[in-house]
Amino acid sequence: MLKLEKLNQYYGQSHTLWDLSLEIKEGRCTCLMGRNGVGKTTITKAIMGLVPSKDGKILYNGEDIRTMGSDKRASLAIGYVPQGREIFPQLTVKENLEIGLLGNRNGLKTVPDKIYELFPVLKEMLKRKGGDLSGGQQQQLAIARALCIEPKLLLLDEPSEGIQPNIVQQIGEVIDYLTKEEKITVILVEQKLPFARRHGDDFFIIDRGAVVASGEIEDLNDDIVNKYMSV
Repeated sequence: MLKLEKLNQYYGQSHTLWDLSLEIKEGRCTCLMGRNGVGKTTITKAIMGLVPSKDGKILYNGEDIRTMGSDKRASLAIGYVPQGREIFPQLTVKENLEIGLLGNRNGLKTVPDKIYELFPVLKEMLKRKGGDLSGGQQQQLAIARALCIEPKLLLLDEPSEGIQPNIVQQIGEVIDYLTKEEKITVILVEQKLPFARRHGDDFFIIDRGAVVASGEIEDLNDDIVNKYMSV
């Protein structure tokens, strides 16, 4: 599905990703984990084409997409939910979702009913402005908007951050549904260990822009956590 090979990325003179290589398995939830500032968000932005990478490869279904624009990558069925959600606060819920439809590679013109089955609260709030929603509702809207492109690969950057527990639980259930039932591949940037263990299948621990540990989520033991994730 997705392979990064010796990817290097810079912010100005700061070398952020160092020969980073990893492989994402299809139809599974892979967690990118590690302390703050180690490069997790940069990885998702590099995959999406929102930050340039100096060299290396980003292989998506065997094609190197590293030099493609972000709009082209979206047309390849890559969905992205950034940290902070970035919905349009002055637009209604319905209008936010319709913006997601613009990237649908199949020419879909209406929001699929499945979106409202996954996030029933959105159907009740279609005429409300995005900025009037709670943080948890905005997160649901951001995920729903990304699902409107009918992605095969979905990038989620800390979807549980600052969200009330009942909505965190619902988001986890949606992730499980997407991977287990829809066979969508999910890359999840996540700081909360219980959430990652509950909903992840595989993990990569990132430290100083490089992979330092990886495996199936059952292999994420206390030694690894204490070494690379404890503050």
